[in-house]
Formats: sequence, C-alpha cells, structure tokens
Amino acid sequence: MLLRVVDLHKRYGREEVLKGVSFFLEKGETKVIIGPSGTGKSTLLRCINRLTEPDRGRIWLEDVEITSPKVNINRIRAQIGFVFQDFNLFTHLTALDNVRLGLMRVKGMGKKEATARALQELARVGLADKAKAYPAELSGGQQQRVSIARALAMDPKLILFDEPTSALDPELIGEVLAVMEDLAKSGMTMLVVTHEMGFARSVADEIIFMEKGVILEQGPPEQIFYSPKHPRTAEFLRRITDLYGGNR
Repeated sequence: MLLRVVDLHKRYGREEVLKGVSFFLEKGETKVIIGPSGTGKSTLLRCINRLTEPDRGRIWLEDVEITSPKVNINRIRAQIGFVFQDFNLFTHLTALDNVRLGLMRVKGMGKKEATARALQELARVGLADKAKAYPAELSGGQQQRVSIARALAMDPKLILFDEPTSALDPELIGEVLAVMEDLAKSGMTMLVVTHEMGFARSVADEIIFMEKGVILEQGPPEQIFYSPKHPRTAEFLRRITDLYGGNR
C-alpha cells in the first residue's frame, strides 16, 4: 500500500471541512476524487503533503507516517508531486529552469545532469521545443504541462493533481488530460481531484465521491457512473451530465 489516510479531520473556524476521511491508494493506481465545489477535496490533497496541517488523523506514505511530528516533511514532499490548478510556475524562469530548479536545490544534481533530466521530462509532456520559453509565452495548457514535467522530474512515488484543468480554456483541456492519461497507463500513482467526468470514467481505477467533508461512496467507474449506491452520487452525476452534456 503506497498511501494510507485514516480518520482525517480539518476545521477552519466553525466550519469542519474534513470529517473523518479514510482511504488508501495502491502503487500504480489512479484514484479520482469528485464532488461539489467546497466539499474538502482540495483541502484533502493539501493535507496529504502537509501544505495544510490536519487537525486530527494519520497519513502514511508506505511505512513512513507523514503526520508524525518527527517526520522530515521536505523529504516526504520530494516524493509527492503536486500539480496545482493555477500552474504555480516561476514567471521569471524559463520552462527549463522551472523544471530543473528542484533537481538542483532539492536533489543536489549538478546543472548538466539536471538539465538533461529536465529536457527529458519536457519532451515527455510534448514541450521539448519550449524549453527556453517563459510562462507568459506559453498557453495555459502548455504551462500546466510544464508543471507536470516539474513534478515528474523529481521521480515521485505519487502525484497529486488539484483540478489541473479548471483554469484552462476548453480547447486546451484535452492536451493536459492526454498527458495525464499517458501517465496513468505508464503506471504512475496518481490522486486526482477533477470535474472532468470523461477522464474519470476512462482512466480511474477507483472513484471517490465526496460531499460536505465525508466520503459518501467509492468504487470502480462502472459502479459510480452506471449504478451508484448513494442517491446523492446519482444526483451529482446527473447534474454534471446536464451541465456539460456528458462529455466531461
């Protein structure tokens, strides 16, 4: 078991955002978290690598407890890639520099080795010809692919995707989803928060439906999309289908 989350709680003031969330993730698995906005999905991802501190509960990456006060959190974060919805690139750095920075600063690679690795990952996401471009010279889809390359370059055990297409124009969404689909096929372990139902249906090994800080239902795509057990899951999917015509 690669990732284990047990009884995770998080509160902001009077609002309890996570109310005892538990699940696990096997190596090579892609799990997709769906549900209404404001239900704690992004908070859950941020708690997993402690960008947000949970109030209660425990998280393990393999046999290391991430939530232990004794853990080296920087070492853990080097093993967990994070792809944000707003790209989080350094605007004053080229695509190449954005990808190789972590290799040099965190992994201690020399510039030559880091450059070769960064170029390899940029090629992997279809951006070999954009290495010298700055974020402002790239489309939103290209910027997000650079951020995926940056995560991949660190050779993570797990990548967290927090609504990676939500900031993109509709015509750019497909290029990012195609990269993610290729990663899933290659055996990368991924935990993905998304509203892209077509991606979830075709790529996920398991889907988790969350609402109001709890997991209401989880199971394979066939169950969730075609015979959901919880009426709220069915209602949510029906509304998404009505809104997007079933393509997402």
